[in-house]
Order: sequence, then C-alpha cells, then structure tokens
Amino acid sequence: MNKTFVFHYLSKMTLAGSALFLLPAIVSLIYGEFDIVLAFVAVGAGLAVLSLPAALIKPKSKDMYTKESLVIVALLWIVFSIAGAMPFFVSGEIPHFVDALFESVSGFTTTGSTILTDIEALSHGMMFWRSFTHWIGGMGILVLALAVFPSSKDSMYLMRAECPGPQVGKFVPKGKNTAVYMYSIYGALTVLTVILLCAGGMPLFDSVCHAMGTAGTGGFGIKNAGVAFYDSAYIDGVITVMMILFGVNFNIFYFMLIRRFRDVAKNLELRVYLIIIAVSTVLIGANIYPIYESVGSSFRYAVFQVASVMTTTGFATADFNLWPAFSQMVLIMLMFIGACAGSTGGGFKVQRLIIIAKNMGKFFKKLLHPKSVNLVTSEDKAMDADTVHGVHCYLGIYLFLMLASMLLVSVDNQDFATSFTSVVSCFNNIGPGINRVGPMENFSFFSDFSKCILSLNMLLGRLECLPMMILFIPSIWKKKF
Repeated sequence: MNKTFVFHYLSKMTLAGSALFLLPAIVSLIYGEFDIVLAFVAVGAGLAVLSLPAALIKPKSKDMYTKESLVIVALLWIVFSIAGAMPFFVSGEIPHFVDALFESVSGFTTTGSTILTDIEALSHGMMFWRSFTHWIGGMGILVLALAVFPSSKDSMYLMRAECPGPQVGKFVPKGKNTAVYMYSIYGALTVLTVILLCAGGMPLFDSVCHAMGTAGTGGFGIKNAGVAFYDSAYIDGVITVMMILFGVNFNIFYFMLIRRFRDVAKNLELRVYLIIIAVSTVLIGANIYPIYESVGSSFRYAVFQVASVMTTTGFATADFNLWPAFSQMVLIMLMFIGACAGSTGGGFKVQRLIIIAKNMGKFFKKLLHPKSVNLVTSEDKAMDADTVHGVHCYLGIYLFLMLASMLLVSVDNQDFATSFTSVVSCFNNIGPGINRVGPMENFSFFSDFSKCILSLNMLLGRLECLPMMILFIPSIWKKKF
C-alpha cells in the first residue's frame, strides 16, 4: 500500500475540512455566543496546524487503488468524528468525551441517535453544528471535497469507497463532475426544504437546521419534543415528502434534469421503494386508527414515521413506543430495508433486497428446470456474477457484525427490545429504536463501552463495513509500496 500517499491525502482533506468549523463559529457570533465561537475557532485552527506538515510533503507516487481509497475513507471518517466531538467537549456543553464522540459520530453518519437529555439547553452554535454534521455526512465528506477541490484521475475510487449502495454509478465521465452534480442537486433540494418550512411558519434558524437534518436523512432535532413541537400538518407534510425524496437514488434526479424520463419510469428500485412506503403506511395507519380515531390523523402520523424510518432519517412526530406491536414490527422491518442505493439514506438498501429476491427466484427456477439459463437482471441488463456475489457476501458480513454487536451491548443488561433495536438503529443509521431508545428517549443510559460499540456500528453502517474492516487486516499495513 502507498502509505505516504494515504497520509498525505488524508492530511490534505483534513486541512481543507478545518474550514468547515468557520460556519458554526459565524452562527455563534451572530447569536453573541462568544465562548462557543472560540471553541469552534480553536478546534478548526488546531486541526489545520496538525494536518499542515503532512499535507505539504508531496509523495513520490500518487497512484491510488481500491485499498488506498478504502483506508483513506475509513481514516478520514474517524478523524472527522473525533474532530467533530471537540467543540462539544471543549465548550463544556457535553463535558464527557465519550458522549461528545457518540454525538459527533451520530451526526456525521446521519444516524441521529443522541445522548442529550435536554437538547434545548444547547447554544445556537452547537445546535447548528449538530445539524451541519448531518448535511456534511449525508452526501459524504470526500464527495464534498471532490466537488470543491481539484481531484485526481482516480477520484472515482474514493467515491466508490464512500458512497452507499451496491452499485455506484456516475453521471458523467469525470469523478469531480459527478461530485459537483451530486452536491448541486443536494444543495438545491436543501434550499427548497428551507423555503417550504419557512413558508409554513417555522423560524429561519429552525428551518435551516431541520432542512440539513432532512437532507442528510439524519434526524437531529433542536427541540426536546422533536418535529412534534410545531404541531403542524403542513410542516409534517413538507418533511415527509422531502425525506422520501432524499431517500431516492440521486441518479434519478439527474435523469429528470436531462429529461430521461423513460429511465426514471422503468427504475425498479424506485418503484419498489415507493410501494414499500405506501403499503407500510396503509398497514400502520389501519393499525393505529383506534388510537387517533381519525383517518386523516392516522395517515399523517403513519406516513411520517414510515418515511422517517424507511429513509433512516429518525425524525418523529409520535411516540411509536405506545403503538401496537404490529406497527412496531413493521417499523423494525423498515429499519433493516433502508433507502435506495445512491441516496443519503442508510440501511441494507432496497437495491440489495431486489437483487437477493431475484437471485432466490433464479435458484427456484433452476431447481425446477435444471437445464434452463437464468440471469439476474437490473434495468433489463444482466448483472455480473461478482455484483450478485458481493451482495450476498455483504449480507453475511452485515448480519454477523450486527449480531456480534448485540451480544456486546447486552453486557449492559438492558431489556431485549432496547439492546436489539439500539444496535439495529445505529448500524442502519436510523436514530430511534424501541423501548428505552424510543423516539422520545435517548442513549445516555448506556455505559461508555456500549456507546463506543454503538459508535463503531454507526461508522460501519454508514461506510458499509468494508472501509472500516480493512483497517484491521495486518497485511494491508505490512506491505510496502
């Protein structure tokens, strides 16, 4: 492995990322929170100073392949998670470092789980920073860097390592142009969300924070009661629609911009995604009707929670801890499915579910007709065997790591639903779970050990395991370039 280039590139991206702390510092300055301004400036300056020496040393070789890109992505997310925790810790707003790290990891991975018991006690700068980490992490730290700064010919290696989903397509031949298009669409949809929320009477600061949380499908709120604080059907509707949109593969939006509507219409993943949301909404709406005694209210709360969980956003307008077991089971199933590949959402991904379902169909056809030739197709094209094999391998890794994490977290001796759904929620980057980690609860009661395990789960889930796992392979570090 080209270690010199890895640490040079990592330092360069960290140096560039230090500028991100200026925006929350400006917000803090606007609200007269001068001690918080100093915290952000100090962290940003410290990060820049530490990364500058290695960023200035140019490596002899700039060749980058899959292993280098995976290591760069994993290390960069770890560095940013630690750096993101420092403003919380330095300012004293989250005085325990493990708690600050949990909050930071939850932000960047767009999970939305929190250890805070009183969110409204935070300063405006810290509230903004929590939501801003969602926005940065939603599309990807390196994708942002590739969109803003000159990139190498091998930039697609980095995008494949960081972008979620079994298939990473690119809009245009150059990785940099792909990143620019992705962030342009991402930014435009975020601004649209801000405008629509403001139109519904939500204050500008609140609108910006909720828009960033919605765009990144993160779910950090700025009110203790969450979105339910505003008690507005209009605001619920806007956030519901935008969550669903941000859970769609961004290729779809690009196809719409260039008028390739036929490609949009025949996209199977999009159809399955929308069908799952519709069916789940109907099932839960019917199940909770006796609670709300109104079709309109039942639909409003059902569709919001379904969209929030399916897209792994994590906002809540109702405490589904109080819902019937059937509705809770539907939501838990949605936690595993997740959003579309190539979206800002987490989870196993609808595309993978489709591939596994098609491969199962192929298996049964082969069983009944041994001499038949059956291919797994996607958009009328045969999928190569490596892609199908990769999906099944990922499923095995996904389940193994999740089960191992559940075993480790169970050491805290919480009830089964709490231990089970806390891991499912963090691994799939959702936010709330069931019982003690429900939508109106938090993760503060877990031990430091469990918080570290859950933080690792968030990183594993956001990067889809491989970049993080490769760090623990000794041969990667022993080989010299």
